[in-house]
Amino acid sequence: MAHFTVIGLGRFGIAASLELIHLGHTVTGVDRDSKVIEKYVEDLTQAIICDSTDENALRELDFAQSEAVLVAIGEDMQSSLLCTLALKNLGVGQIWVKATTKAHHTILSKLGVQRIIHPEEEIGVRVAQALNYPMVNNYLPLGHGLYVVEIHIKQTRHDNSLGQILGELKASIKTLLLKRDEQLFTELASDFLLKKQDILLLCGTRSELKYLAPRLA
Repeated sequence: MAHFTVIGLGRFGIAASLELIHLGHTVTGVDRDSKVIEKYVEDLTQAIICDSTDENALRELDFAQSEAVLVAIGEDMQSSLLCTLALKNLGVGQIWVKATTKAHHTILSKLGVQRIIHPEEEIGVRVAQALNYPMVNNYLPLGHGLYVVEIHIKQTRHDNSLGQILGELKASIKTLLLKRDEQLFTELASDFLLKKQDILLLCGTRSELKYLAPRLA
């Protein structure tokens, strides 16, 4: 269990806060609006009214206990940047910031922010991927052009072997894991037979996985 601080309790900030708590962590929520704090005071581990653009006010908060600080301030880019700069000046290590525009992203990059988040863009990409590849339940970009995808095996591929599915790509696409009910398989031979509702994790480049997609439809 870790502790996190979320600054800005709009829809994005509170959603992140509540999910972190659901995952077993503790969360300090910070917002300048007393009505927002009153609304969520019972849901968060700690809820604090604070002007996050004021470095002296932020100095009163105990960031040393936080694994990371998420700046989830919405459309007010100036407030987001002032808050981020204040956190950097206070020596906060892990800072994640929600960005709303390319200019916002560029300035945050110059400030040395570790993780810049574009929620709308990231969700949009995931929705597009799901529409384009309905057999892919989820995917994770690893960087350097590599992706991990979660494949749910359909009835049409029941009793197909892994080798039949991967074909000439079996040397380049890595099979990471297969889950069948409560069983996990990590070492799969080419003649391993797939079953309907198996969950398969594969790792490869976008082009390789795109080429493979029709075989999994």
